[in-house]
Formats: sequence, C-alpha cells, structure tokens
Amino acid sequence: MARYVDIHPTDPQPRLIAQLVALLHDDGIVAYPTDSGYALGVQLGSSSGLERIRQIRHLDDKHHFTLMCKDFAQLGQFVYLDNAEFRAIKAATPGPYTFILRATSEVPKRMAHPKKKTVGVRIAENRVVQALLAELGEPLVSSTLLLPDHPDVFTDGWEVKETLDHLVDAVVDAGECGTEATTVVDWSSGQPEVVRVGAGDPSRFA
Repeated sequence: MARYVDIHPTDPQPRLIAQLVALLHDDGIVAYPTDSGYALGVQLGSSSGLERIRQIRHLDDKHHFTLMCKDFAQLGQFVYLDNAEFRAIKAATPGPYTFILRATSEVPKRMAHPKKKTVGVRIAENRVVQALLAELGEPLVSSTLLLPDHPDVFTDGWEVKETLDHLVDAVVDAGECGTEATTVVDWSSGQPEVVRVGAGDPSRFA
C-alpha cells in the first residue's frame, strides 16, 4: 500500500522531503505533482524502478524517460547542447516543456533511447519538486503519469493513490498542480520538432 504524503506546496517540510528521498534511495517509486500533472519518479540508476514504470504505463523499451533536473547547470551534465539549443532551452526553463536531446555518458544506458542514444530532460517550476531535487542531489528519473485507460494526466493525489495504491511506494499531495502534460520538443536531429503539444507554448519552437 502506498504511503500518502501531504506536503505544503510553497514551504515543503524538510522532514517529509528527507523521508521521500530515503524511499527513493531504497529503490522506491514516487508519484509526485509537477507543473504539468503527476509524474512517476525513481532514483537515477534504478533498473527495477524503470521496469516498474514501464509496467504501470505499458511502455516498451523505446520510451523516452525524462531526467527531472533542479536547474540548467545540472541539465547540462546529462545532455549535449549546441549554442542554439542552449539559448532556446535556457529561455524556456523552468517551465512545462520536455526536451529530447543527445545523452552524455552520465546517463545510464538502460534509460537512454536504445538506437538514438537520446533522453528527455526538463526543469519544473514547482517548489516541492525543487525541494526533492535539492535533497536528492541528482536528477529524478521521471515519466508523466499517463495510463492506457486514462488519457488525461492525473491532477489529484487521492485519485492517484486509489488507482496505483499497490503499484507505487508513495503518493505526494501538495494541493493543486498542472492539469496538462508538457509540450515535448525533440532536438535529436539538430532542429526542434514539437512531437507533443501540451502546457508549454509550442510556437516558440516552430
């Protein structure tokens, strides 16, 4: 049964944040709110966590997992950026965008795209997420909580708990969160291609 963790949205309690990070270090999986609905998160390098997310979401091995990064400096450790990509992505973060870019050697091979060697990255504008990442000290491997029989993102903590109670280890509730998934921009070809229109304005990458 998943632990239900009620956290203050603008002043997250350090004790609760530390408990969630301890759970992640113990190979746990956390459902947490972002500025674009709920996401599933596991510790970087957790092979069992990735497989559990694939099972929950019915994903194949070509799915792009996302590294939820604390800031742009951390993001730059895990993906290659040329000058144009740097400027465009820096201007759009933090925000409801996911960017698919070429992965550096810091990204575990099991979570990069098997053929393209790419990975998703994003920086969320959410204080609970920022507190989690600060305590964790590394990106959180994430995937938007979208299910085959539930086409919209989850936005309510109790609904997440009722749906995934025996599939995740903790559900974080911080009140209101985003109601639309991120806009996904694929830069792997060297030019931006909007592959999913969501909460972020896609016109800046048209």
